[in-house]
Amino acid sequence: MLYPILVWLHVVAAAIAVGANVTYGVWLARVRTHPGALPFTLATVKFIDDRIANPAYVFVAITGVVLVWLGPLSFTTPWVLASIVLFLAVAAIGFLMYTPTLKAQVALAEARRQDTAEFAALSRTGRILGPLIGVLVVAILFLMVVQPPLWG
Repeated sequence: MLYPILVWLHVVAAAIAVGANVTYGVWLARVRTHPGALPFTLATVKFIDDRIANPAYVFVAITGVVLVWLGPLSFTTPWVLASIVLFLAVAAIGFLMYTPTLKAQVALAEARRQDTAEFAALSRTGRILGPLIGVLVVAILFLMVVQPPLWG
């Protein structure tokens, strides 16, 4: 009974993490028509990222490892290994690049410096990193659901 419950928790956490991430595009698109709300919007996206999405991703990682330990799969199962590599890439890009970019955007927006070249450069970086992370996460979801043989 433990294994199916862990699978369910793993899927729920993934849904929370991905669902939270999907809202960022909506928040950022909507703020274009309300530029005065930019500091609040960016701070809200950062709050959702720090307090909802990222903790959910950590829980996904923990439950994923436990599921492999308890279940019939191995860390060397091709789709599992590919998912782990992609997950580590997402984590690295997220924590080392996206989060600092967003933090800097929030600071500049709160200082009312969103019309600077620095803010524009950060925005460009965010517009690249966000979709890149999204594509990698969708690839992980594909691997988790389809479980393709890949090699071997």
